[in-house]
Amino acid sequence: MTETAYLQTTRAGERLIHHYGDNVHILSDAWALSAVAKLGHPETDLPTVHRLLVACYRRLLHAAVEQLPVVGGSWPTRMTQTDQNAKYHGVIVDAQALAIIVDIARGGMIPGHLFQTELMDILTPENVRVDHLYMQRRVDPDSGAVNGVDFYGSKIGGPIQDATVFVPDPMGATGSSVAHVLHHYQNDALGVPRKLVTCHLIVTPEYLKKVTSEHPDVEIYALRLDRGQSPPEVLAEPPGKRWAEEKGLNKLDYIIPGAGGLGEVINNAFV
Repeated sequence: MTETAYLQTTRAGERLIHHYGDNVHILSDAWALSAVAKLGHPETDLPTVHRLLVACYRRLLHAAVEQLPVVGGSWPTRMTQTDQNAKYHGVIVDAQALAIIVDIARGGMIPGHLFQTELMDILTPENVRVDHLYMQRRVDPDSGAVNGVDFYGSKIGGPIQDATVFVPDPMGATGSSVAHVLHHYQNDALGVPRKLVTCHLIVTPEYLKKVTSEHPDVEIYALRLDRGQSPPEVLAEPPGKRWAEEKGLNKLDYIIPGAGGLGEVINNAFV
């Protein structure tokens, strides 16, 4: 049976109605759905994949910025010199806020760089940091299914106290890698972050279950939910209504319908 969550035309800025909890934000607007569909299409060439990846993560960042603190005040414009009343009165993102971007190599390298450069446009550049973690999914040699994470090391630039930590990792499949990353930061006595925010192109019900159960304080953003392995009667229900019966992974723990091994595609290295 066809997924029912996306049968209605969606408007810009809308988010998917679901039962996964208030910390899960699935953007689900027409642009996001179109871009992810093209990015995952088998005939989309590598240069287009890269352009779409950057565009999709810009869209995700613009949504996730709502997790940064804001300040109220008054700011001059170019018209202020001719009219003292020509000032913007309102709120903006607090330029002094601390932001840390976590690059999970290798799929998170391009999204991480995009987050860094775009956040420096609205935050004090010295307050924006990028950390790097090196890991990959551990695969059972007999079944081919994911049975954990192989962690090789990290370059973490310091404490995370009071910072908003962004983890832009394209595919939220099993949740093993992201859960490991969050545990890694929490167990290293690096301080208490202000917010933990993960950002993905696609997530599965399995990913949402693992990450929200192990880290209930995390804010999760995604452009699309994939639960294509679910029974027809489950797909007919709103997302999360029968969460325990929803399934978005095949036997090898790849997302269905998904976008293929996106880390491999992005780097043109199929290992």
